[in-house]
Amino acid sequence: MSTIIIRHATVIDGTGRPPLPDAAVVVEAGRIRQVGGRVPPASAGDTEIDAAGQFLLPGFFDAHVHLSGEGPDLLTQMEQPTSYTVLRIPERMRRTLDAGVTTVRDLGGVDRGVKMAQHEGLIVGPRLQIAVSMLSITGGHGDFSFPTSSVDVSTHHLSAIADGPAAALRAVRQVIHAGADVVKVATTGGVLSPRDDPTHSHFSPEELQVMAAEAKRQGRRLAAHAQGADGIKNAVRAGFTSIEHGIFLDDEAIDLMLAHGTFLVPTLAAPLAVLEAYEAGAPVPSWAVAKTRHVLEAHQGSVAKAHRAGVKMALGTDSGVGRHGSNLRELSLLVAAGLSPLEAIAAGTASAAALLGLDQELGTVEAGKRADLVLTPVDPLADIAALADPDRIVLVMQDGQIRKDARASR
Repeated sequence: MSTIIIRHATVIDGTGRPPLPDAAVVVEAGRIRQVGGRVPPASAGDTEIDAAGQFLLPGFFDAHVHLSGEGPDLLTQMEQPTSYTVLRIPERMRRTLDAGVTTVRDLGGVDRGVKMAQHEGLIVGPRLQIAVSMLSITGGHGDFSFPTSSVDVSTHHLSAIADGPAAALRAVRQVIHAGADVVKVATTGGVLSPRDDPTHSHFSPEELQVMAAEAKRQGRRLAAHAQGADGIKNAVRAGFTSIEHGIFLDDEAIDLMLAHGTFLVPTLAAPLAVLEAYEAGAPVPSWAVAKTRHVLEAHQGSVAKAHRAGVKMALGTDSGVGRHGSNLRELSLLVAAGLSPLEAIAAGTASAAALLGLDQELGTVEAGKRADLVLTPVDPLADIAALADPDRIVLVMQDGQIRKDARASR
């Protein structure tokens, strides 16, 4: 693997520090060897990239995706054969990578085989952490059965049902046995599930304590699909690592998150994607549209309040509800909720790396880190919304390998 020298870039390193202008970055053997300072001329066989007038950032994270689907019409997707679902995943991963996202956390729907295929190079796409299936109560956000119908989709790969502490313990062990890096639990109802309420708490505190203790015993982090305040607080008290969505946060929930160091993964793009799909003519059920409209204003307000209080945030989109490859739209939505552009970038890089336990290896442009890098002509501090366009991401590097190169001077 040859040395790659990127010269004359403005480096936004993901730490929240001000940009470093006219900087050189040296990549060697898949890692960043040097940032800034004097860099000698390239040797024979080295690759030089002139990044004058361009901005170099860490490869982005999306801490909440579902690569096994795309669009809010879940019923149609459930009717598809498993083989068809799996064969659609590589193209979605490619789009995500081309958008500048080099690492994702899939929170339900992708199994260990997809992760193995990416790791071994059979699929080109973001590196993966996976939850395999979301754990849900009967009648909860992940219960896809139809009790008044002969149709049975209760064993759909997106979720698994558990009721009571013993069943909850077994469910955690089962997803870990299946390859889960993170245990995801629906502690409230949701928007894209017809017969539950996002504000209602699911799983008792006793069930959640059992699940959290077992996950931690086996070295796994925990993500809570949690929208209502009571379910958020139950998850935080049990020791969950992150709250996904956090739509109806109250002051007590925010104080608990601060005390426990719990991350918030807002997924602000998800409800917008539902409404946009509906307005474009997609077959979105009326109940899903009504619930989406109900949560929209509260969602942004909760994220803004959490940010003002100092809650840790990591970028996540719930892509799969919306289109894969539009992940960096979330940056401008975070800015609209009160984050500065530098804070939003950190949420998608250094902070997300910390959430996934990868901050020693990824998430910043610093010497010694793995060389996941993104190059763009867009000044994200002046126009962060432009990063949502994958065409404005002109180069993507992952572990020192150039995965996308769309520079005009190529």
